[in-house]
Amino acid sequence: MDHFVQWFRQTGPYINAHRGKTFVVLFGGEAVEADNFSSLIHDLALLHSLGIRLVLVHGARTQIAARLHEAGRQLRYVNGLRLTDADDLRYVKQAVGRVRIRIEARLSMGLANSPMYGARLRVVSGNVVTARPLGVRDGVDYGFTGEVRRIDDRAIKLSLDHEAIALLSPLGYSPTGEIFNLSAEDVATATAMALRADKLLVLSEGAEWRDPAGQLIRELSPSDAERLLAAAADRSEDTVRHLRLALRACRAGVRRVHLLNRRVDGALLLELFTRDGVGTLITADIYEGLRSATIDDIGGLLELIQPLEEDGTLVRRSRERLEMEIGRFTVLERDGTIIGCAALYPYAEEHLGELACVAVHANYRNSGRADALLHFIERQAHGQGLQRLFVLTTRAAHWFRERGFEPAEVADLPVEKQTFYNWQRRSKVFLKNLTAEE
Repeated sequence: MDHFVQWFRQTGPYINAHRGKTFVVLFGGEAVEADNFSSLIHDLALLHSLGIRLVLVHGARTQIAARLHEAGRQLRYVNGLRLTDADDLRYVKQAVGRVRIRIEARLSMGLANSPMYGARLRVVSGNVVTARPLGVRDGVDYGFTGEVRRIDDRAIKLSLDHEAIALLSPLGYSPTGEIFNLSAEDVATATAMALRADKLLVLSEGAEWRDPAGQLIRELSPSDAERLLAAAADRSEDTVRHLRLALRACRAGVRRVHLLNRRVDGALLLELFTRDGVGTLITADIYEGLRSATIDDIGGLLELIQPLEEDGTLVRRSRERLEMEIGRFTVLERDGTIIGCAALYPYAEEHLGELACVAVHANYRNSGRADALLHFIERQAHGQGLQRLFVLTTRAAHWFRERGFEPAEVADLPVEKQTFYNWQRRSKVFLKNLTAEE
């Protein structure tokens, strides 16, 4: 009970942050058939009750395949795209319709002694997805397989404004009255882009993205995602497809895309209401959380840098020294916790600045945060009229070399810094010229 009370109290900032935001949630037909589908519905209802504007996009690949198999039809794919003729389309519509009705029925439940009691959810579906045929590509006629042409974002927003949940299916309609079989991923991406959604949450059937040590990759920049895709030959089609989706959405203006393992019970709640979540976040907001340090950050800074001081990576700093120099520090904060820092000490007469105390919490390394801190300090130094940055390091020489710092001598340091140089520590000196682009 104490654990629940503590956890529930800690969700307060997240509840406030998410209220009124628009989230697009994508899940496949497999989720609808899963034993924990009721739990997913309960979680979605809870998100709605907390004031989150929800747009649900469901897939139906499993159900379409089963219906075509029942009818004795062959599944036909070319370049990863299903071919859909007029007969196939009939079964596609049946399968998609059944899935949508099943979802609507679950969202309509309100039995006593159930998590849905009193929810009274309103679910709105409609012809908000305009589509066009893929046509003939490389000599292949894809028939009634289509692609998204336009999303009626005004209609969706109107539904959300009236506190309804919008439910979109992988079918699109054309001005000529035709119906097209669409990819649910394309519908979700186009919808998130059209709505400028705050988040796109993808419940994936594929494997999680992990680093070589087997640790879950919690955050990726678009460039990091590209590198992963380039080396993803052994990944499942679903896993790769969803990362490509995330990359496209992120670059089109969707601030945050979360890739979640659908099989994790409560994945949506854990991702949205805990600090580190359970999925992989793709975001271009590399400067989010960067700010000038204040006296209130002293405790968090000491906790961050102490392990690095103990292993000799950083020079020891007392609380008193930090308090005196707090104005020199920039911190990177996530959900109230200091996870990174860097300091700038200007030597105005020599037009030099010292980059010092660069640190990132072990759980957040290799995610671009140190680069964000460095670039922020470089911009800050340039704004103060400094022409060069120098750094003293015993462990991170290669990291700084890779970012444009060149080896230098102690004699190249400002006179004041030379006076206090620690010859026992024998830190290496590196210099970097600042340009207008910094």
